[in-house]
Amino acid sequence: MSTPGLQDFSGLLLRLYRHAHELPIDDFQDAALQLIKPVLPFDSCMWGTASRGTAGIDIHTLHLHNQSMEMIESYERVKHLDTAAAEVARRPRTTLAFNADAWFSGRHQGALREHGRRHEQANFFITSDVNAASGLVHWITLFRADAEAHGTPEETQLLSALAPHAMQALSLNRIVHLDRLEAPLGGTPGGSAIGDLYGVLYHADSAFEELLRREWPGWHGRTLPGAMLEAFLQGQPRYAGRALVASHHVEQRLLFLKCRARCRADDLTPREHTIAQLVARGNTHKEIAAMLHRAPATVRNHIQSIYEKLEVGNVAGLIQELGRAG
Repeated sequence: MSTPGLQDFSGLLLRLYRHAHELPIDDFQDAALQLIKPVLPFDSCMWGTASRGTAGIDIHTLHLHNQSMEMIESYERVKHLDTAAAEVARRPRTTLAFNADAWFSGRHQGALREHGRRHEQANFFITSDVNAASGLVHWITLFRADAEAHGTPEETQLLSALAPHAMQALSLNRIVHLDRLEAPLGGTPGGSAIGDLYGVLYHADSAFEELLRREWPGWHGRTLPGAMLEAFLQGQPRYAGRALVASHHVEQRLLFLKCRARCRADDLTPREHTIAQLVARGNTHKEIAAMLHRAPATVRNHIQSIYEKLEVGNVAGLIQELGRAG
């Protein structure tokens, strides 16, 4: 397979970035790999992010192409033997091509070689980019099953040139997806961000960063604050702080985050919020009492407390304040 000329390379990149803007997040990476495959043939792929752990890399996000999750389970048992992953994790940016048996030739690496044979990983291309601030490694590994299909210097150079565009296009695809997600936090302007389940931030707009610094003045901006991440990992749909309210949506081991400034409606109790919604729909206090099986006087007192908390004097003002909270 000949290396593409400049015009072909430019056309490939244009299609790649078009896919980033047009395709759903679940489809983009496979579509991007299908663009690469004709100019750089491969049989399967791992594409993800990782950090350097004490026993090999710790995978944060992962997309598999023509590989199974069983392969990852197997890899976790031998990853401490993976000197190629350690090599690319040490460098700011690098691309390697090698034969598995030749690279993993140590006697102690027998289990890793067997893992590769079982999952048809005879020849590798690995390209990576290490984020200096977070230490996170963004990498793409292409596998060839044929033991004789060695990577060439020209192919290695091609992947080195393509990889930054593939990684940037993936970032754009995720941001487009984030922008398309319906904001569940009402009409109050807010911010948005993308992070992983380890709390590492991949993207955050200025409004998101400003709100988090308002909540946590010493926040450094590279990872989510521990209290927010813990709340989301425990399954809470929202994190309500002193200065902000944040929600999340999980896809592909990523947290798609929206946040806004805390407003008066956030101070309502769950019971008060239910009653406020019913008032906003036009129900009288007697109708609400019947629906909730409460005394009319009790509901009337709740409504009075709601008006005081929201600092409004009529239903129109109540609706406006509820709209800020969503």
